[in-house]
Amino acid sequence: MGEAVTAAADGAAFSVPFFIGGEEVHPQRKFDVTSPATGKVVHQSGSATEADVVAAVDAAAKAFKTWRDTTLIQRRDIFLKAAQVFERRKEELGQYMINETGCTRDWADFNIGNAKDFLIDVAGRVTTLEGAVTTTQDPKIGAFILKEPFGVTLAIAPWNAPYILGMRSVLFPIAAGNTTILKGSELCPQTMWGLCSVFHEAGLPAGVLNMIVHEPANAAAITQQLISNHEVKKINFTGSTMVGRIIGKLAAENLKPVLLELGGKAPAIVWEDAELDNAAFQCALGAFLNAGQICMSTERILVHKKVRAEFEKKLIGAIDMLFGGDHDAPVLINSVAVARNKKLLQDALSKGASLVYGDVAAEESTTTRMRPVVISGVTNEMDIYMTESFGPTVSLIEIETEEEALRIANDTEYGLTSAVFTEDLRRGLRFAKAIETGGVHINHMTVHDESALPHGGAKASGNGRFNSSGGLLEWVRTKTVTYLH
Repeated sequence: MGEAVTAAADGAAFSVPFFIGGEEVHPQRKFDVTSPATGKVVHQSGSATEADVVAAVDAAAKAFKTWRDTTLIQRRDIFLKAAQVFERRKEELGQYMINETGCTRDWADFNIGNAKDFLIDVAGRVTTLEGAVTTTQDPKIGAFILKEPFGVTLAIAPWNAPYILGMRSVLFPIAAGNTTILKGSELCPQTMWGLCSVFHEAGLPAGVLNMIVHEPANAAAITQQLISNHEVKKINFTGSTMVGRIIGKLAAENLKPVLLELGGKAPAIVWEDAELDNAAFQCALGAFLNAGQICMSTERILVHKKVRAEFEKKLIGAIDMLFGGDHDAPVLINSVAVARNKKLLQDALSKGASLVYGDVAAEESTTTRMRPVVISGVTNEMDIYMTESFGPTVSLIEIETEEEALRIANDTEYGLTSAVFTEDLRRGLRFAKAIETGGVHINHMTVHDESALPHGGAKASGNGRFNSSGGLLEWVRTKTVTYLH
């Protein structure tokens, strides 16, 4: 596995291969992969063709015939070994992610640690998959309720937390007895290759996990071909709501179930009795971790009028401590992301918003860098009120009543996560019940995802759930078997 690290140092001379049928495949068609931190080509990647799609689906279909019959103990042992491989190769794997996405070492290490935890959790959880024996109206007829894998599944995972989101996209389907094709992000193909290589090194049989990547121009054709293939039985997608709608439509046209985890516009409510030091720290971290490029990032802070001034001072202090001073300006995935965030901010400021922290016009060493910006006085006439920024911006909105806080918190098409800061647990639970999101975190930031907890959204943030025992059940279907005594 060290060859990829060495070869990557040669820049464009190295090309990221696919995994198909347990073998590395080096396609002739290639595209450049550029580091957003440097603007330089770090290497190339293979770009999938229709023939590669067919080969990957065929390999997965062939492997399913035997993988579905493996014991849960066999799968458990592979996952535990993969966790050990992740730990041993964490420096190498982290460097792939840093090179391709421009993230910090801390964010890469967090991804790898979380992915390893997923493996350990699912290894312990997989043996809980079970069916049932039930009674019927006729005492002469018995019945079994079976939980069976779907077959070949398609996983589409993004670049922003590739080891976490890539891991959950393939681990739960595989654990339930399915085989999988991972359509990796074109922005971090070597990172996705690294994830798949861990499974293969751990002894996952050939064809159970296949990986392809394509250049952006081929996205529509390759995705449609994969979803429409009769062997592909279920899809999961993590990414933007705009693309999620396209994936959902393609799945519906082919009458296939799909698990979607999409965009967010996460609110954090800071009530008048909140412990403000904690609230400020958690809101700063939730807004600007990984440059705000997380679907759960805090985008709106709804702060009670009575504590607004004090909270604002503490928020500025927390941002300075976490991201200011000698810290480098965060790297966004491309210059388009920076331009989008600045355009949203400029629109808000031109319509009466006030600058609380940062400099919208600041120029950094590269066009892909942008420092945190906080604005206040945001209204629904401003684009940033409704639009997911997916970058280092957050809006402060003053509120006075619970009804007002809930109205604004729910005034969005999104519904992924939210946070509430209060010392009154009853109030916190009251907010949690009424906020229309898939997760509500009391006295903790909006960014929270772990293997033991169901994760997914409401409204335009998606449907279905990753993680936990429910995440395993997403990947089995129920079959009723009756028999005459």
